[in-house]
Amino acid sequence: MVFAAGLGTRMRPLTEATPKPLVSVGGRALIDRALDDFAEAGVETAVVNVHHLADQIEAHLVDRARPRIMISNERGLLLDQGGGIKKALPLIGENPFFICNTDAFWIDAARSNILALAEAWDAEKMDVALLLAPTSGSVGVDWDGDFDLDREGRIIRRDGPKPYVYAGVGLIKPQLFANVAEDVFKLAPFFFAAAQTGRLFGVVSSGLWLHVGTIAAIAEAERAIAARRG
Repeated sequence: MVFAAGLGTRMRPLTEATPKPLVSVGGRALIDRALDDFAEAGVETAVVNVHHLADQIEAHLVDRARPRIMISNERGLLLDQGGGIKKALPLIGENPFFICNTDAFWIDAARSNILALAEAWDAEKMDVALLLAPTSGSVGVDWDGDFDLDREGRIIRRDGPKPYVYAGVGLIKPQLFANVAEDVFKLAPFFFAAAQTGRLFGVVSSGLWLHVGTIAAIAEAERAIAARRG
């Protein structure tokens, strides 16, 4: 599931006319960078939720064949990421599924980070697995990190600076959302609940991770891309 419904408030005024997933970085729309990575990893279907400037996103995706696009329409009410998943459960089914933000991507990865996450998945001991990127050296990281890891790859939450940030891609069990009564709710508390029970794991990504959360970060990411290209 690709989260494309948000308002993109940190990118205003750009996102008043262009939805954040369609913002171009290095000549490619952010949502295309995400969907292309999933297609190359062999993912056949992507559920994309839409709300803000939804018509633009649907028009942009109408001709995409890989992965096949299924739209989850949130035009009437923005549901936040957790609520968006709950609404889309009939499209998702009962198997663990990928989640993906559209404001970050990798370049120069040694191998598919999506495949690395899939290969690390163990349903017996995991409810959620997240791709992580190094806090130091990644592009567009303006905070002190999100998580640490233990020797077995479990994600640890602690105070102070942390060596890894959540890279915006994960694998998660749909059953976690099946009995939630609310329609509008956040996703992060499900990560934290899994961490408390030792069922939240992390996989450190390869390549250079670029976070594009603000207008200033667009130029920063494009400079990093240009430097890698030489």
